[in-house]
Amino acid sequence: MGLVYADIKLINSEDIALNRRGYLKKEEIRQMQVTAMVDSGVIMLCINQNVKNQLGLVAIDTQTAQLADSTMVELEMVGPIELHFENRSVRCDALVLPGESEILLGAIPMEQMDVLIHPKSNRLIVNPEHPYQSVVKLK
Repeated sequence: MGLVYADIKLINSEDIALNRRGYLKKEEIRQMQVTAMVDSGVIMLCINQNVKNQLGLVAIDTQTAQLADSTMVELEMVGPIELHFENRSVRCDALVLPGESEILLGAIPMEQMDVLIHPKSNRLIVNPEHPYQSVVKLK
């Protein structure tokens, strides 16, 4: 199995809340389409500094993270972000990687959206057992 990428939409959830309350026009909600590497070995959504800035996200915490080369780094956590893939969406926090680092879609948001990596086609797909809405396992 090779690398898997997916086109996802990221939206500033605070902007959505402000729009619902009538404080922000719909066209002012900050959002963007990005291509993310789908990596089930990563736990969370990881965005880069440029995405954080474009969406106007604010740091809510910090998290120590271990990179693929075993280096330990302290990263900002931002959120909430609304993430959309096909007919699925999830609200989650994200770790911020430096500069133009590759965006990573990790296991937790994938589980919450009920999506799978299809090994033959190397694509992210909606779970065919639940094509119309996500089902979250509680056991």
